Amino acid sequence: MRHFYRSQTPPADVLVVADRFFPQLGLSLVTTAARTRTFTGALGSMKLSANAEGGHYTFVEVHTDQMGESRMDRNVKKFFVELHRLGDPSHQLEASY
Repeated sequence: MRHFYRSQTPPADVLVVADRFFPQLGLSLVTTAARTRTFTGALGSMKLSANAEGGHYTFVEVHTDQMGESRMDRNVKKFFVELHRLGDPSHQLEASY
C-alpha cells in the first residue's frame, strides 16, 4: 500500500520522528540512507522516504507490503498525525459533521 503526506517539517526532522516512532511498534530499522528508512517487524515491512518538495514542503511517502487497511497502514497514518502535531502543536482536532 502507498501512503503520502505533505508536511512543513524539514526532511531531517521527519526522519528523526520516524526513528523514534516506528521502533516503539516493534519494528526494527533495517536500512538507512539519505532521506530514506526501511523498517521490518511482526506487522510487516515498510519503506519511508522524505524529500524536499517545491517551496517549504516535505513530501513523505511510505510503501508497505500489506494489502488493504492493515495494522501497519493504520500506524503509518498515526505517524502522519505525529508529523502534523509537530508542525502545528496548537491545532485542535474537531468533528466535521
